[in-house]
Amino acid sequence: MNDRGSAPPLGETHIALSHGNGGRMMRELIERVFAPALKNPLLDTGLDAVTVPMVSGAELVLTTDGFTVQPLEFPGGDIGSLAVHGTVNDLAVSGAQPRYLTLSAFLEEGLEVAALQRLVASIGRAARDSGVVVVAGDTKVVGRGECDGVYFAVTGVGFRSPSVRLGMDLIRPGDRVLVTGPVGDHGAAVMLAREEFGLRGDLKSDAASVLPLANALLGVPGLRFMRDPTRGGLATVAHEIARATRHGLRLREGDIPVRDAVASVCELLGYDPYYLACEGRIVAVVDAAGADAALAAARALSPEAALIGEIMTGAPQVVLATSFGGERVLDELEDTPLPRIC
Repeated sequence: MNDRGSAPPLGETHIALSHGNGGRMMRELIERVFAPALKNPLLDTGLDAVTVPMVSGAELVLTTDGFTVQPLEFPGGDIGSLAVHGTVNDLAVSGAQPRYLTLSAFLEEGLEVAALQRLVASIGRAARDSGVVVVAGDTKVVGRGECDGVYFAVTGVGFRSPSVRLGMDLIRPGDRVLVTGPVGDHGAAVMLAREEFGLRGDLKSDAASVLPLANALLGVPGLRFMRDPTRGGLATVAHEIARATRHGLRLREGDIPVRDAVASVCELLGYDPYYLACEGRIVAVVDAAGADAALAAARALSPEAALIGEIMTGAPQVVLATSFGGERVLDELEDTPLPRIC
């Protein structure tokens, strides 16, 4: 299979409704586009279900998610790699080791087969790089205008040691908040890639597996909680913590890493980088005694990681200490400024 999207192996150059009718064309689509890119010993396209090996003494952890983004390919990634990384990351921040994925692809009539080849090849690369395999899947074709080219739905299976315990119920006042890198990169990169505002730039999405970072943080005593700040960004994770714990969060604007390019785009267009999606970051909460160790572990893999705030007693709200010496409340996200970003 040619990852560069040269002449597709099918007789058609675009997806037709007949690619979803269960007959020859659907079989050829699976055999010539999906199977070669996702090939592994457990994948059998002739089966309705698959048996996978378990890990003795471990807890099974399961997650599922859907992925939509426009454009389908953007600087730093595409909807294919995003689907893998997003699922792997949900397992990783839960303290699990990802192993298996299932993939459902919803294809729009008229989608270029060459574009689909690139996206499925990207899924295969991301899966191999993340140490997971796609073991089962399905394809459906919908009519023109019923889908933005392609949607992916992915279920992930991982295994977690029973000794790992993470959760918002463990968070206490005095705990520190850590982020593993600059926030808002993905949301800003997708926004620029659309070229809807007459802006261009070389900003790339941060879309990537956070498994190495999660594993490094799992080795730090006092780790309470991890979450990947996707839709709604850092601010939304902070509000989820405040709502669940009934404690406040105080974040320090001067310590939150934001790239200059992201800040400039947000200033021009009226967005707040704290609400923009990240696809390769972790927001973690760790007790005060372990905060420095957690920061060192994160910076060994991501030098721009930072301790950005703490859990406070008092009202369950999110307060930002500004660089000018004041404070402002970060409200919970209400609108949808960037649809189709993850």
